[in-house]
Amino acid sequence: MKKRALPKLLYADSRGNIFDHPYLTMAGMSGNEAVLPESVELIPLPDDSRLFTIPNTPPIAWDARKRSFETVERVKDGRRSIPVQAVSAFMAPGYMRTLLPACDYSKKKVHLPLWSYTAVGWDEETERFVVAASRVDANENWLPKNYDDRKLDPLVRKMAALFPKNRLLEQLARCAVDYHCFAAKNLFFRRWEAPIPTSPVCNSRCLGCISLQPSDCCPSNHERIPFVPTPEEIVELMLPHLNEAPEPIVSYGQGCEGDPIMQAETVAEATRRLKREASRGTVNFNSNGSMPERIRMLCDAGMDSMRFSMNSVQENLYNRYYRPNGYRFADVVQSVKTAKERGLFTMINYLVSPGVTDSPAEVEALLRFIGETGVDMLQMRNLSIDPAFYNDRMGIEARGIGMYRLLETIKKEFPKIQYGYFNRTREKFYPEGYEKGWPIE
Repeated sequence: MKKRALPKLLYADSRGNIFDHPYLTMAGMSGNEAVLPESVELIPLPDDSRLFTIPNTPPIAWDARKRSFETVERVKDGRRSIPVQAVSAFMAPGYMRTLLPACDYSKKKVHLPLWSYTAVGWDEETERFVVAASRVDANENWLPKNYDDRKLDPLVRKMAALFPKNRLLEQLARCAVDYHCFAAKNLFFRRWEAPIPTSPVCNSRCLGCISLQPSDCCPSNHERIPFVPTPEEIVELMLPHLNEAPEPIVSYGQGCEGDPIMQAETVAEATRRLKREASRGTVNFNSNGSMPERIRMLCDAGMDSMRFSMNSVQENLYNRYYRPNGYRFADVVQSVKTAKERGLFTMINYLVSPGVTDSPAEVEALLRFIGETGVDMLQMRNLSIDPAFYNDRMGIEARGIGMYRLLETIKKEFPKIQYGYFNRTREKFYPEGYEKGWPIE
């Protein structure tokens, strides 16, 4: 049987035009080390994904003739030799990247914006782009094709007329129209998961925070909500959503806020009212889980599920990313245990990056963490951050075991653990056959 050819290197010229190299092969990066992708982790570029360049950063490719990795700073264009830059994919939601783009990050002149960067190449045999990734969630509600802005504006105007004094509605209208937040748009489309931002403050100082960044880093993707909504404002918007929307979820803890645990009293009161008055739907709480006693109170208020954000289950790496202010890593672990003990569907918003997440030490720690907490789901969320900056801050020195192999290892040890990317309705917390829910074809 003829061996399948490896995908070709993609590169871009100074204008952003993308080309495939005639003979050099696509590479990826695990941490700071260039590697060849395994065939099992190469999939067609998902629909609704995007390609973009990494400015002033030359790509690294595999040269099969020399049997070595090569930094490609220039390529021939006719009689000329032109400088080139690396190409990255930003994938549609639901897919976990397994390799970073392979390039010489030391050459870049800027701190890269807060996107998730994925290795991408060109498959000559199928004539399509391929990425190093694995699908971890089959839910297609969040695909960009479902969010037609031409239909959005009249819906925003209509709801604004219904609730003219509701400040939370004004915030979510801005999120939907200006920031193109899909969750905010769902509120106006009256469907699926809608957001409830509540907190202008946070007790973490995350390196990759999308709502607050120091001036010497990079622009944040959003501005934070500047006020704390009242329980009345929350219930006024979210009760109709729970009672009327298909597959309804209302969810605290959004990209346009700090952490809702800082407003636990308001959140608890609003949740009690929603659960008392709604006949259906799911109420979810996304948080850093920094205050276990508040988590207990929120469980008692009627939450259905909780999702705790973590970049690592190793205390030193967690602290380097979250930079906790007034809480400890042990508090987060206790909050996860508390939510599970109180009977909630419990998830980790696991911010993953190849070379960090699949390091042998992290894999070992993750196995212990799952065993100790009984967490139901790992949401394998691609961490949006400059890869070189993140690897440096995490002190990464060696490659990982492979992201696909990480998923296999965890699933073998804990068959009932679920992988995902999105929050779920109560009816789908434990779907039939969920023990075999990965890989997703």
